[in-house]
Amino acid sequence: MKNNFTWILIFLFSITAFGQSAQEKEINQQLQTWVSINTVTKFSDRWAVIGDFHIRRNDFVQDPSFYFIRGGFSYIPNSNVSLTAGYAHMWLAPSREDWETFSDENRIYQQAQLNTKMGNLSILQRLRNEQRWQEKMIDDRPSGDWRFTNRVRYLMSFTFRISDKKSWPSMVLSDEILLQFGKEAVYNTFDQNRFFIGIKKNINPKWSYDFGYMNVYQQKYSGYQYDMNHTIRLFFYLNTSIRKKAPSEIENSGDE
Repeated sequence: MKNNFTWILIFLFSITAFGQSAQEKEINQQLQTWVSINTVTKFSDRWAVIGDFHIRRNDFVQDPSFYFIRGGFSYIPNSNVSLTAGYAHMWLAPSREDWETFSDENRIYQQAQLNTKMGNLSILQRLRNEQRWQEKMIDDRPSGDWRFTNRVRYLMSFTFRISDKKSWPSMVLSDEILLQFGKEAVYNTFDQNRFFIGIKKNINPKWSYDFGYMNVYQQKYSGYQYDMNHTIRLFFYLNTSIRKKAPSEIENSGDE
């Protein structure tokens, strides 16, 4: 009887150990390229329209990752603060190699943004809340079901000059953490973290760009699988006005 009990313990321990080993963290390393255009068009003293278009590709530029558009209206009480709300849509490429159909994501968002300056240092803080409806796919076809989550994002970005010469670019350091909530976010309340280091340069009074490296560390729905995306990022910014006055200094900092 004692021997049987010992073998039962060994059997149960083996199953437990196997289950734990099967759930070890898996990290998928990827190289990506991310290009976007982000616009702010002011049409009155305190109101503006924003619009973004993003393309992200995997394996440098070989395979699609997603296409993304976003629009919205901004209320700008002063040159340091903006409040924005709008709609966004994503076409997400399949993660399985044998699938070809893109899935859809509909998104409503609200955000508050604060710009401050301390000498040569510009600090941007953004709090964004998103309601996301992500299409579920079965056998490379839309299932008709949608996964709903509410995602909260906080971004802090630092821009500082490295030279008094206007021809030199500024340095940019930023980090954004994204948390999601909902009954389907069981194992990954932490969604992802995005760290960026690069340069920012004005092309003319309306156009600017930033270019550099972004690390996107994202947890999958399984809870033990992660993507580590090493991303080359190139974002263009257009700040215009349909009025005769100069456009607002508020920028659209819009990552996907």
